[in-house]
Amino acid sequence: MTIQLDFLPDITAAFLLMFARLGTMLMLLPALGESSIPMRMRLTLALALTLVLYPVGAAQYPANLTENMARLLVLLAGELAIGFGIGLCARMITSVLQIAGVIMANQSGLAFALGTDIANEGQQGALYGNFLSILGITLVFVTDTHYLVIAALFDSFTIFPPGLAPPVGDFTQNATETVAHVFSIAVRMSAPFLVVGLVFYFGLGLLNKLMPQMQIFFIAMPVNIAIGLFLLMALIVTLMMFYLEHFQDSLGKFIVG
Repeated sequence: MTIQLDFLPDITAAFLLMFARLGTMLMLLPALGESSIPMRMRLTLALALTLVLYPVGAAQYPANLTENMARLLVLLAGELAIGFGIGLCARMITSVLQIAGVIMANQSGLAFALGTDIANEGQQGALYGNFLSILGITLVFVTDTHYLVIAALFDSFTIFPPGLAPPVGDFTQNATETVAHVFSIAVRMSAPFLVVGLVFYFGLGLLNKLMPQMQIFFIAMPVNIAIGLFLLMALIVTLMMFYLEHFQDSLGKFIVG
């Protein structure tokens, strides 16, 4: 009795192509692809997701993948491009919290108070932004929104079938719209701080004209910080629910149905 194993190269090639797409997406996706998660854990998660989704996605790849090495390389480049395009658009959504945090810190007098942002590769960032980034990642898991991320991985094989050329034009348009959307959401989240800061500094200027001998800005700094912290405590629930809603809508573009 002879056991035929000539199908193994095609299975291995399809698995690696799926891993190239899913691994690239997972590297950039929010929540699951954060740099604070150890690299081995992210690699294990990418391999596990590829193994789970293999029965669904493998059937969409052309047969006899290993017979033409040039076609295999073209497919690999396409899978990497699709994974990078989807992951990058999803990653840009998480930058909303850092942008909004910087604006809030500028209006609250804490622009120079920097700390390590574990959600963005350990870079220095405003304390407001660091806090909002950690809170945003926590909310994604608490509200089970990370299942939307996994659903986007699964539906990517339906929206962007393997073997077809990546829609570069659509990716470019989506990236442009996402960047504009990110800044729009960040400004809307920080709008209360902008209004209060404008009124506060206008009042300081008026008070300085009325009482020139008084050290206005020496007194204003702690008051400004206190007002900013009070606003953050009062609005944190509304701001994060607003962000979470737009986070889900942005991921919904990559989910069928």
